[in-house]
Amino acid sequence: MRRLAITAVALLLLGSVAACGGGGERETTADGRTKVTLTLNWVPYGEHAPFYYGLKKGFYEAEGIDLTISAGGGSGKTIQAVAQQQTDFGWADTPPLLKGIASGMKVKSIGVFLQKGPASIEFLADSGIKSPADLKGKTVGGTPGDAIYATFPAWLKANGLAESDVEVVNLDAAGKIAALAEGRVDAIQGFFHDQAPTIEARTGKQVDYLLYADWGMNMLGTGLVVHEDTLREDADLVRAFTRATQRSWAESAKDVPGATDAMAELAENEPDKPVLVEQLTLAVPLLEIDTGGAPGANAEAKWTETIGLMSRYAGLENAGGPSTYWDGSYGNEG
Repeated sequence: MRRLAITAVALLLLGSVAACGGGGERETTADGRTKVTLTLNWVPYGEHAPFYYGLKKGFYEAEGIDLTISAGGGSGKTIQAVAQQQTDFGWADTPPLLKGIASGMKVKSIGVFLQKGPASIEFLADSGIKSPADLKGKTVGGTPGDAIYATFPAWLKANGLAESDVEVVNLDAAGKIAALAEGRVDAIQGFFHDQAPTIEARTGKQVDYLLYADWGMNMLGTGLVVHEDTLREDADLVRAFTRATQRSWAESAKDVPGATDAMAELAENEPDKPVLVEQLTLAVPLLEIDTGGAPGANAEAKWTETIGLMSRYAGLENAGGPSTYWDGSYGNEG
């Protein structure tokens, strides 16, 4: 029987997630574990398999945590849910986190796991696109307001193209995949490890991509977000949750089939198993743990780079330094 993953939207409407920060007594199970909620950045896809793997393998239980995972409706909404203390932890993309904190939200990152950003330009393999130069004269679908869209002109410039060399077609987030699959655009902006396997499964055609990070512009990707009150008043819980999550990712990277099996068993409305496997397989290298670091342990320089890009190209004002957005004393302990 599957564990029901309730959507974050439903949780907000029903008011069923109690305010978690602010010093209130935390709810516990009969055996003494602390009940903890995690809201994802989106409906479950392969990148999220490590959380379900950690549940199945008992990594969270070993840290005294009874974890409930909920689907999200985009990183911005997840960050807002954390800021409003409607969920304990969020799994969210870094660029909207920077914008949220700049707008006054009392949240922080405790570690970005996808340190090589998944932002990319995706296209069918038979399109003839091999490098940014091949985008000249092409149509590219993008969603106004997201960081990929905002930094696209700068990415073009970094690769010797003018903004006028490419026609950008405005599409909502849900419509980009269909637009590419149906040939209404030549390429789309998006997260390659999520969308490419989905498009391939839908069309039967191979998808290729140009990663921003491989072509001159890396922005940190998804990671853990928590309210400042929780950091201040429940530091031990934050450490325990971070340890369990780092272990879940480290072990999932070594056991992709096992991680995706756990997700297929415990999640709700997840993609088909082959898509899950491909999505997680593509996500693992983005951890950049091949040098021996723990998942979610960040270097300050990567934060500085992302903050600089957002300041120059995406309207992040009065940015401040990495400590404005990130507390490295948790993820970097491992």
